[in-house]
Amino acid sequence: MTPFSYSALLTDFYELTMLAGYFEKGMHEDEAVFDLFFRNNPFKGSYAVFAGLETALRYLQELRFTDDDIAYLDALGKFSSEFLEYLRSFRFKCTVVAPPEGTLIFNHEPLLTVEGHLAEAQLVETALLNIVNFQTLIATKAARIQRAAGNGVVVEFGLRRAHGPDGGLSAARGAFVGGVRTTSNVWAGQVFDIAVQGTHAHSWVMAFADELSSFRAYADVFPDSAVLLVDTYDTLKSGVPNAITVAKELREKGHELLGIRLDSGDLAYLSKQARQLLDEAGFPDVKIVASNELNEYVIDSIRSEGGRIDIYGVGTSLVTAAGEGGGHLGGVYKLVRHAGQPKLKITSDIAKATLPDRKRLIRVIQPDGSFLQDVMCRENEDLKIGDTVYDPTNTAHSKKIPKGVTFENLRHTWMENGKIVRELPTLDFCADRCAEQLGKMPTGTLRMHNPHIYKVSISQGLNQLRTRLRAKYLED
Repeated sequence: MTPFSYSALLTDFYELTMLAGYFEKGMHEDEAVFDLFFRNNPFKGSYAVFAGLETALRYLQELRFTDDDIAYLDALGKFSSEFLEYLRSFRFKCTVVAPPEGTLIFNHEPLLTVEGHLAEAQLVETALLNIVNFQTLIATKAARIQRAAGNGVVVEFGLRRAHGPDGGLSAARGAFVGGVRTTSNVWAGQVFDIAVQGTHAHSWVMAFADELSSFRAYADVFPDSAVLLVDTYDTLKSGVPNAITVAKELREKGHELLGIRLDSGDLAYLSKQARQLLDEAGFPDVKIVASNELNEYVIDSIRSEGGRIDIYGVGTSLVTAAGEGGGHLGGVYKLVRHAGQPKLKITSDIAKATLPDRKRLIRVIQPDGSFLQDVMCRENEDLKIGDTVYDPTNTAHSKKIPKGVTFENLRHTWMENGKIVRELPTLDFCADRCAEQLGKMPTGTLRMHNPHIYKVSISQGLNQLRTRLRAKYLED
């Protein structure tokens, strides 16, 4: 099984009961359009990084119910034989529209839209949310961490703390899209062609008679790539001095020590002291690697205190998306059109109401290339200079599209009739796109604390449609 070949039973039971209901009522081939979106930016930030599209598309293209799947569902005693035969020949034949991976995205925007038969589009809800929610969340966390590290390198170290084997694999992929392009996860390295990196554990040091012997043994096996863990006993009194001894011995043999790793203590202070010791000994090129429960806030603090770390190994907080406002993306998948008619979810809280019908997602770009705002329009509606656009959560707030801006259509058709029809970009392309887009965000939106909120609006046509449907439903 490849990482993209997920079972058709990767779904919630109610997806199957709804599917059976649509089938029994003759509705399963109705036209339907669903939008996948989220309502709140993660980590109390101003953006998210779209990821997981390729995984989702390959899952959709390969979706099949096996004989074993049918036998299991039959044994549940809930479904008719006619419905089970329908599942046996089930194929996903919908159209999928989305932005490229690595695109910065924002709350309320349609990230991924599925259009086709109601039964097909409904069935895949759970799997798509599972894939896109998680990888987008991890990509966003990775972008925050990499930005905090500045010119430092970040390595994903989180497999042992990830949410299961597939969680570790998906986290490594999502982290790459967000800009963390190296992992300790060897399987992810093989599957996604990601660079792998690692050092050694404290157990290596403790398995030898003394620290210096362990360092010499490791350098003997890996003379050109040794990174020595220096905090097993005493970082500055034994670890770094012993590493320097081994570095001198390697140099005499024509090799160079690659780095040392700090895994405990005051990392800002220890890195400054270690850097001084290494430089004074004639090893300014030896890298200092740091690990130990790092996140974007800790990394930012280390740098603000003058820490001299070159490489940050980030594990738990990255692969679990831990932190204030983190832990989940909260993406939802809502019906926005059915049987030729736009659909609207009504709620007393307008912030939780859906945006009906097919939509385009337009990015408004300022003359200097920076992003001004995003606007959601109806499918056939043109956005023009001078148009009034509205806050989707409070339409009393509006503004006009200013002169001099240009428009970019953010979303493309990736799948038609259940087949991938557009070349999928490489992970490097996705990570480059993320980095480029972060550089175009408005001033203040990338702050770690209390960032300015990037403006997302709806067009006049979309606002009018939602208002009309809301009035109609409330009257009924």
